[in-house]
Amino acid sequence: QVQLVESGGGLVQAGGSLRLSCAASGRGFSDYNMGWFRQAPGKEREVVAAINWSGSLTYYADSVKGRFAISRDNAKNTVYLQMNSLKPDDTAVYYCAATLRGGRVAVRNREQYDYWGQGTQVTVSS
Repeated sequence: QVQLVESGGGLVQAGGSLRLSCAASGRGFSDYNMGWFRQAPGKEREVVAAINWSGSLTYYADSVKGRFAISRDNAKNTVYLQMNSLKPDDTAVYYCAATLRGGRVAVRNREQYDYWGQGTQVTVSS
């Protein structure tokens, strides 16, 4: 089992940048496929980016391609989401998630994730 704690959210102007971190505790972090999701008010939770256990494979939602980058440091039990060129539409609560399912790929399906953080708010002003 793994516990996840996100940090790094906040208020930023459009065009700005933020880096989210997700610190994992528990055993075997390097075995987990990881993902970042977000949920805006009145909308479903959606995948933003995902990374496989080794960091060799990544997935990005079309809405963030070229602007966001997911990475992980298995030695530090941490996964990151670098967010550049932020837009007001990126405003949401961002969640980190972990799963042992999906094999060795970057898992994009929300239903395959078993462990979730508490979320961190990102607000982008226009």
